Amino acid sequence: MAMPEMGGRMPFFYNTEGRLIQVDYALQAVSRGSTTLGLKTKDFALVTSQVRPTRSLLEPAEKVFVIDEHVGATGSGYIGDVNTLVDELRIAAQRHRLAYDTPVDVGTLARGLSQYLHTFTMYTVRPFGASIILAGTDDLGIQLVQVDPSGTTFRGSGFAIGQSADEALEVIKQGYRPDLRLEQATALAAQAIESVNGGRSQIEHGVVRRDTRRFKRLRPNGVPSE
Repeated sequence: MAMPEMGGRMPFFYNTEGRLIQVDYALQAVSRGSTTLGLKTKDFALVTSQVRPTRSLLEPAEKVFVIDEHVGATGSGYIGDVNTLVDELRIAAQRHRLAYDTPVDVGTLARGLSQYLHTFTMYTVRPFGASIILAGTDDLGIQLVQVDPSGTTFRGSGFAIGQSADEALEVIKQGYRPDLRLEQATALAAQAIESVNGGRSQIEHGVVRRDTRRFKRLRPNGVPSE
């Protein structure tokens, strides 16, 4: 069914600038989500997200997730979409263990999620309104990867998604060093989130370290949870 406001085009078609309209809408959904960060040093990768209840008196949704013992994730956008993508990652990680009896490498996990998301840009379904940041370790070392709603993957030392992402990333850039200690990195991530959200915020962290090769959620004071 053609939509008049789209000039007779279906909403998943390209616009006159060559952009996929529904992917742009999905990216806008991500930009309204909680401010969410990823940061990588030579010794660890950290993921951090602002935790905010959608309504008063409600408990906030979990924002940092264990995917496998060596990989964790966070995301921003529609909570249901984030949770669905996290489940997809967990299933992929477990399938790999069952098939090969080894932990999945982060690149394979990211490519699988990328292909899954890309499929939803090709047919008459809506793309996921969520972006995911993966932090893990494998034979290539510490890994930090972002996957956006189009299925595009990015590797780097720092990412910011969600509300005021550009401003938060600027704070990270100003304070980043590849030799940051974990307590310095968690403080920097918290500073970036709070600086764009009007002060003190409830924040979740998760970290994977080169020495332990395990992903752990952190308590608010930066101490690993049990």
